[in-house]
Amino acid sequence: MIANLMMYRRPETDPALARLWDHIRTELARRGIDSPATLSQDADEFSVWEAPDLVLSQTCGMPYRTRLHHKVTLVGTPDYALSDCPPGYYRSAFLVRRDDKRRTLPGFRDATFAFNQTISQSGYAAPYFHLRPHGFWFENRLQTGQHRDSARAVADGRADIAALDAVTWRLVEKYDPFARDLRVLEWTRPTPGLPLITANHAMADKIFDAVAAAIETLPAPHRDILGLRGLVRIAKADYLALKNP
Repeated sequence: MIANLMMYRRPETDPALARLWDHIRTELARRGIDSPATLSQDADEFSVWEAPDLVLSQTCGMPYRTRLHHKVTLVGTPDYALSDCPPGYYRSAFLVRRDDKRRTLPGFRDATFAFNQTISQSGYAAPYFHLRPHGFWFENRLQTGQHRDSARAVADGRADIAALDAVTWRLVEKYDPFARDLRVLEWTRPTPGLPLITANHAMADKIFDAVAAAIETLPAPHRDILGLRGLVRIAKADYLALKNP
């Protein structure tokens, strides 16, 4: 068996994620579902997501629709109570340096765009389609591997603009001093957030109930660190309806 909750990991959130997993394990056991004692937080993401004994993990919408949707079952989508987003949805912030004089996206046509991965919904696909009406995509791109590193690249001057999902940006604003050198230029439209998945197809509904109960009983300080407000159901069709760059 394997499980992890690797999204939105950073040193400040790791203890809260561990506590959340303890609560999830308790609720799973109450429903007769076995689970690993510890999370495989440092495992390769696809080795976890495609594992035949996957109990629970959180993935991104783009890997789900391009590679995983026929292998795993959706459990539910965490709701982070993000402003201007329906429950379970998120959106991306275009971040630029605070002292950059450009005030519109077309002004960044020739800029260097920092992004985490090409399989990222919030870091790549969402900004790509947001720019379509403006008639351009960034020719100069810097792949950083992680959202936080994209934001840091802009703050450091190695890039001019990046797109971070709202949950990551909230964490960067809270914990990273370099955030004070950044500002939000514009937001993308909301899309379904990062879903929880399982390979235990027959037990997906019970796993949903277990996770929902775990979030509800998680102590408020841990819930606040993670920004969690609950768990919602978003249809598979809503994830698959989004286009790929």
